[in-house]
Amino acid sequence: MPTLPKSYTRTWPPSSPERRAAVLVLLALALCAAAALSLRCGSQDYTLAQLAEALWGGGSGTVRRILLHVRIPRTLAAALAGGALALSGALIQAVLNNTMASPNVIGVNAGAGFAALLAATFFPGAGRMPMASFLGAFLTALFIYLLAVRAGLSRTTLILAGLAVSSILTAGSNTITLLAPDSLAGASNFMLGGFSGVTLAAVGRSGWYLAIGAALALFLSVELNVLQLGEESAASLGLHVGRVRFLAILAAALLAGAAVSFSGLLGFVGLLVPHMARRLVGSDNRWLLPTAALLGSSFVLVCDVLARVLFAPFELPVGIVMSLLGGPFFLYLLLRRKGGRVYA
Repeated sequence: MPTLPKSYTRTWPPSSPERRAAVLVLLALALCAAAALSLRCGSQDYTLAQLAEALWGGGSGTVRRILLHVRIPRTLAAALAGGALALSGALIQAVLNNTMASPNVIGVNAGAGFAALLAATFFPGAGRMPMASFLGAFLTALFIYLLAVRAGLSRTTLILAGLAVSSILTAGSNTITLLAPDSLAGASNFMLGGFSGVTLAAVGRSGWYLAIGAALALFLSVELNVLQLGEESAASLGLHVGRVRFLAILAAALLAGAAVSFSGLLGFVGLLVPHMARRLVGSDNRWLLPTAALLGSSFVLVCDVLARVLFAPFELPVGIVMSLLGGPFFLYLLLRRKGGRVYA
């Protein structure tokens, strides 16, 4: 009888459907609370009563303008970016069978950012950024996957190769921002990752990419469960392994590319959140994927609030906060020992 790979079985908690459904409900409530916190907090705090009054046309005109043109776009962008990057990370980890992989670690985010900056420099027009980000993310993810398959890299070596690719693409992005500093407004904030100045129009241009990527990810959840049995076992059960992996990479690239186009190069969401989601509901992708999406949205919203209030009235790019949290966690994964040796 086929068994799950060891990288998945060790984090598979015994969990009933009722418990998993309860987790989803609690995470949905947590997301609502995080969104409310994001709307309230900033350089100027407002009560929920003030926000409700402003939303319905009453109260201060200043509060209404801040709510409609700053807080709501920023909250929506943070929630969508967090959910998309967490989903993308869960998909990449499933395709590569590597729990240390994520869009940031293997260079998918860097590829999306490099392509977005290229498009902004040579083909001005905000509408082209989501498509360019998607293409950059997809080509980078496909390259890393082919490298893993053809070269037969170990898990740790694959991560190191991804970091090398990410460094090259980041260097390309930095070169563009130095040689053409006016190609993209807020280029420095884009490189660090953040939601300062984000608009509903920018989020809306990426909406179709996010919707298609999320729908495709959920559609593949059962096939990804079969894929966890191992390539030979999955093929013997009738699964078209190549097609499933290609579609999963496509979905991951749609999600990561769309998120990067309006949030910049946010790091470590796709690494931390899938691990947290597995602790809550296990590795069944029918539950893992929606759990990761809800958890990722809440996580990024809370990080964005911290970036706004820790040094108010000065604001940190949210990417800095995430790197401070994600860096130590990545080192823990990289150096974690199994059977007395480094996990590889």
